[in-house]
Amino acid sequence: MSNPITALDLNLLLVLHTVLTEGSVARAASRLHVTPSAVSNGLARLRSVLGDPLVTRKGRGIVPTPRALALAPAIARGLRELELAIHEVPFDPTGCTRAFTLAVADAGQLTWVPRIVALMTAEMPRARLSVVGIDSLVSLGDLASSRIDLHIGLAGRGTGLHFEPLLEERTVLVARGGHPAPGARMTARVLGTLRHVGVEMVPGKAFRDLVGAAYARAGIRREVALTVPSFTAAAAVVAATDFVATLPESLVAAQGTRLGVRAVNAPFPAHTVKLALCWHERTHADPAAQYLRGLVRRAVLGA
Repeated sequence: MSNPITALDLNLLLVLHTVLTEGSVARAASRLHVTPSAVSNGLARLRSVLGDPLVTRKGRGIVPTPRALALAPAIARGLRELELAIHEVPFDPTGCTRAFTLAVADAGQLTWVPRIVALMTAEMPRARLSVVGIDSLVSLGDLASSRIDLHIGLAGRGTGLHFEPLLEERTVLVARGGHPAPGARMTARVLGTLRHVGVEMVPGKAFRDLVGAAYARAGIRREVALTVPSFTAAAAVVAATDFVATLPESLVAAQGTRLGVRAVNAPFPAHTVKLALCWHERTHADPAAQYLRGLVRRAVLGA
């Protein structure tokens, strides 16, 4: 069965709506800034598609048919909804009911997400948030996937990606309390004898080892005896062994005591990670996504 909508110029519905509203072809033509003959031609085309006269003349005005009267409310409602969709109203965060997904490493989940949630509760109380790790970000197709709205991490450089510098995160070397090696005068030689826990959030992906590169530049040996997928797992191993690990300074400052690790006073190679807010072109101009980015920025920098 053929679908009449495929043969319909939707502008003709606006013509009918205006004629019915004005009750006159001439007044409808004036409101639409066209000639009366153009309105009459439009009505003729619509009659052909719908198989109904739609309006008949009565003196200087028109009388709608039952079919036109039945169509009128639906056409008016559809035109109003299109008008609202095309002309965006100012975004109201308190009325936003969207579900957002944020990708961030486990360190950020502990240090920043609580603050993000607190701000969302205050400013976007009806919105929902899902938080996923970096492994999920990769497996879901990165920011090109419609399932990820925002990423806090290393700036992406792919097609359609946007990023905004957020902060530079320092890293620190940590060990358990009472570790036999760390002391006030640890040398680079002693540092080179320690066994490290490395963090690989997405095993099998050839991401650059930034910590290893910092050690290599400093000419200090770094033996990675174990790799784990998260910073908190690395901290748990360090707290129970004589291994050491390199963790984000914000995580150690906020959770070090609870995790059972402490920063080591050692000639640790200076290393910072430049973190950014990253998102995709598909949400770049979206008012709700823009508001979320601002909220996350304030939460992270405020924390």
